[in-house]
Amino acid sequence: MQTFDPTRIRRYFRSFGAVLFVVILLLIFGSSFWTVVSAGHTGVQSLFGKVADQELSSGFHIKNPFVHVTELSTRTEDYTMSITQGEGERVTPDAIRALTKEGLQVDLDITALYHLQEEHASDIYRDVGLGYDEVVIRPLTRSTIREIVARYSAKDIYSEKRGEASQMILETLQSKLDPRGIEVEDVLLRNVVLPDNLATSIEAKLQAEQESERYDFVLEKEKKEADRKRIAAEGQRDAQQIINQSLTTRYLEYLYIESLKDREGTIYVPTNPSNGIPLLRGL
Repeated sequence: MQTFDPTRIRRYFRSFGAVLFVVILLLIFGSSFWTVVSAGHTGVQSLFGKVADQELSSGFHIKNPFVHVTELSTRTEDYTMSITQGEGERVTPDAIRALTKEGLQVDLDITALYHLQEEHASDIYRDVGLGYDEVVIRPLTRSTIREIVARYSAKDIYSEKRGEASQMILETLQSKLDPRGIEVEDVLLRNVVLPDNLATSIEAKLQAEQESERYDFVLEKEKKEADRKRIAAEGQRDAQQIINQSLTTRYLEYLYIESLKDREGTIYVPTNPSNGIPLLRGL
């Protein structure tokens, strides 16, 4: 019969505890030998404060256990500056105030769409940090918009050349941010706010221009209709002159005889050409 041995049981638990401790250590330190970069992100490697040039794309990677990996998003991001409180990146109203070519002040709502270029993520992390949207994108966007708006009049930026101004802002901002590793996808000029009296004046002027264009269209249409009627009348006149010149007595008699052939009961009686008396044969 086996007897209860406390020493043996203690020895067993000590061995089990040692194995469990080793397993826990392997799980803790083993995870430092690999990393998983999330989808839509890139991993920036740093070792004792020094940033490596090679980024880690999304997925599983084996790494140095002492290397720290920081994820940066490569997805499309947006940065909004709006006159409406709480709509943009700032809690307070954050519209861009700019001066037009005439020196008039306008407020603009802007949204910039951009994404980080993966191959430049390490450079941005090293030179700028994680808050590159506030350090780089915000000031460059605001300065670019002021630069472009200064080339346009208030009326142009408010109406017909708004799209052109947006395109110029986009191209200029791309040229400034692309060398830094940030690709600008689009710039949305969402709203242009003018002083009340100026906005009313511009809207009245635009309405007057539209009325003038509509009146010019009506005049052009009437002119073309008059030309059409004149040409039709001239054609009818010329046709009548031609007909009058060709209508002789003999031709009219011919047309009359031709019209009789389709009438029932009609008898043709030839006449003497010299006196018009019917020629009745056998009488």
